[in-house]
Amino acid sequence: MSRSPEEERLHLLTQYEREATTSGFNCIAGIDEAGRGPLAGPVVAAAIILPSALLIPGINDSKKLSPKLRKQLFEQLIRSAIDYAVGVVDAVEIDRINIYQATIIAMLSAVAKLKIVPDCLFVDGMALPHPAIPSKKIIRGDQLSQTIAAASIIAKETRDALMVEYHAQWPHYGFDRHKGYGTEMHLEALERLGPCPIHRMSFKPVGAIKSAG
Repeated sequence: MSRSPEEERLHLLTQYEREATTSGFNCIAGIDEAGRGPLAGPVVAAAIILPSALLIPGINDSKKLSPKLRKQLFEQLIRSAIDYAVGVVDAVEIDRINIYQATIIAMLSAVAKLKIVPDCLFVDGMALPHPAIPSKKIIRGDQLSQTIAAASIIAKETRDALMVEYHAQWPHYGFDRHKGYGTEMHLEALERLGPCPIHRMSFKPVGAIKSAG
């Protein structure tokens, strides 16, 4: 029987997982991050282990999903996952060590929080130096691997929820809308108010603006 277009897409999206299983890796954790580019807020990484036979209709890179579908998939993933965890590195630490190193720390933290130790890590676009678990860097992995796509959704939804919480503390910046990215609205608020405690002072143009305190 021929596959439907969605079944064919999901078959291709799990090709890396099937190849890893054939090579003897039976517990794969997908890893991705959200929040490398914003001017404010943390970087969040997620690690997730899915059942090997599970196919999730509609799943994709979180950036390609509508907010409504992403939320639905997030809820499905946390119900279906064998295990998942997140790592969070805040703006102060990002400023101290740089965003690349902060992303690595967030990813390693997410893996360390898993209750089940995976035997292989699929990582979106980055080499992850884990001391004990082999990892595979997959360029555009959130578009090529279901497990990484799942991690991208968990990371994005988790970070967005944090930014909505920050909005309650600093409502004049519009964090609930732009999630810390450098939109026109955000830049105008920065010029008018100066940075708040969750802004990344090492990022341009934040560091050039006098702090609001």
